[in-house]
Amino acid sequence: MVTGLVTPESIINKDSMLENAGINVIVDDVTHVDPKQKQVTLAKGKTLSYDKLFLATGSSVFKPPMTGINLDGAMGLRNLEDAGTIIQYFERHNPKKIVFLGAGFISMEMASILMTHYPDRYDISLVELADHPLPLMLDGDMAAEVTSYVRQKGIHILTGQTVTEILGRDGRVCGVKLSTGETLDADVVFINVGVRPNLELARQIGLEIADFGITVNEYQETSDPDILAGGDCVQKINVITGKPDAGRLRGPAVMQGRLAAKRLAGFNVAYPGVINAGGCRMFDMAISCTGLNEATALREGYDIITATAESRTKHGMIPGMTPWKLKLIFDRKTTRLIGGQIVGYNVAPAREIDAVTALILGQKTITDLTTFTAACNPDISSEPSAEPIAVAAEQAFQKWIKRRQ
Repeated sequence: MVTGLVTPESIINKDSMLENAGINVIVDDVTHVDPKQKQVTLAKGKTLSYDKLFLATGSSVFKPPMTGINLDGAMGLRNLEDAGTIIQYFERHNPKKIVFLGAGFISMEMASILMTHYPDRYDISLVELADHPLPLMLDGDMAAEVTSYVRQKGIHILTGQTVTEILGRDGRVCGVKLSTGETLDADVVFINVGVRPNLELARQIGLEIADFGITVNEYQETSDPDILAGGDCVQKINVITGKPDAGRLRGPAVMQGRLAAKRLAGFNVAYPGVINAGGCRMFDMAISCTGLNEATALREGYDIITATAESRTKHGMIPGMTPWKLKLIFDRKTTRLIGGQIVGYNVAPAREIDAVTALILGQKTITDLTTFTAACNPDISSEPSAEPIAVAAEQAFQKWIKRRQ
């Protein structure tokens, strides 16, 4: 929407779709919930009664406490309203120099889209505290190729640094000050350093709230059994570690909504937890990940074995082949697969991350994966000897047996 590629209408479900299914749609703000009387009060004064209530209050862009954070031109991107604000600002001020706070997937994707469709219009810089971009998705070795590729495309990536102050002139952004003491000129600053769950309503109701959001059971029920919740506003459980997790991705939100609906319809289907599988695309590069990355696994106390394998989208002798790389992470104690990352230049290889997810959920081990066989055809896959899951597992197997000797 920000680049003019889609319209707001194309990325939302129309009210008529819900109304045609017999759902009463009311557009208003909820100002109060009385759980004892089971009543919801709306901003326009109307009161609704409920038997069951579902909270899907989502999350909002986190604005770090720094000077200049509220200047005109310092913006986040989280929802349709944010996109509209960005478009209006660009139309009014025609910015040229853009600085992104954080090099996560939202910043990386947005920067690459702007550069792809307006290659000579913008000067774009990304400032990231970690030592590489996409730190929640990739480890440093896998991110190195991403950094090099994106820089070749004309985007400046500054790692190991933070923005300490947003500079302004006449109430509007004019630059940023870095932790090194340097300054960068900026007409726009995009703030993408994380989100926070919207918990005001949950707190007003008196629901139990944990570190990452509203506490829910496996059926999406809160501490009040007649109030359910799902999406970014709730705390999840990581299926690998068994510990609380934020899991603020599209997939978990959609699935939790479906399971809550089943619960309300009388079916007891439990939510299994999050594995934090995700993906993004920059220019022609496609990136995906699942489970734990190396840094997270070590932080969680795992003794790990990692292996990286190179592959290709077609047999090496066929024109049009593009390379891709896979990294697998195993728990040395159990030899189970606990994470995977893919970097390539084609969307199809990135989807193999779903196979890695299934193998993690199936609690498959190093030796299990040495026998993994993928569907193979010279024009749509690498030759069997370059199938990266099995090749990476063979590497991990050698590391494992050396440690045992």
